Amino acid sequence: MTEIVAVAVITVLAVISPGADFAMVVRNSYLYGRTTGLLAAAGVAAGVLVHVTYTMLGVGLLIASSAALFTVIKLVGAAYLVLIGVRTFFARNDLAVDLEPKQGLTRLGALRTGFLTNALNPKTTLFVVSTFTQVVGPGTGLWRQAGYGLFMSLAHLGWFGLVALFFSNAQLRTAMLRWQKVLNRGIGSVLVGLGITLGLAH
Repeated sequence: MTEIVAVAVITVLAVISPGADFAMVVRNSYLYGRTTGLLAAAGVAAGVLVHVTYTMLGVGLLIASSAALFTVIKLVGAAYLVLIGVRTFFARNDLAVDLEPKQGLTRLGALRTGFLTNALNPKTTLFVVSTFTQVVGPGTGLWRQAGYGLFMSLAHLGWFGLVALFFSNAQLRTAMLRWQKVLNRGIGSVLVGLGITLGLAH
């Protein structure tokens, strides 16, 4: 029971803490609308399962013990964050203030963006690996581990689904679109800052 509570608490705290996934879902929701935001949220949740899968297979223990391997994963993830941050910051296409679906990001593209944001996110790597290596013991059954992983993914889907619903609200979205350049620069700066910080962290 203690193990279940620990996983639940750690997961909730990790999910609601602002990061690249939050900035990405907010951006997709206010620029392209509710459906795109929800698909990005689904991609974020799917990205979590990547970390759960390799951790359950034992690769998480290797990452925790191999500084070189973790550094490679960290730098790849950091570079991806910087890339999407720079693209967001310098986005030049002005969008009309309306509530119709916007061109430029397909449904598959929204899923892919959400997926890659968390699949390459060092923060998510640390969260999943540390949770499994600290809470899950040798005696924890495979089905229970799978249940923990599914809970982590569903928690991300639930939270970021709410974020997408909120930031795709018609009135809020209209106001945000009027300030889209400022918002793009703000979100882009946060993503670049996160990428650089994670890349330089020891």
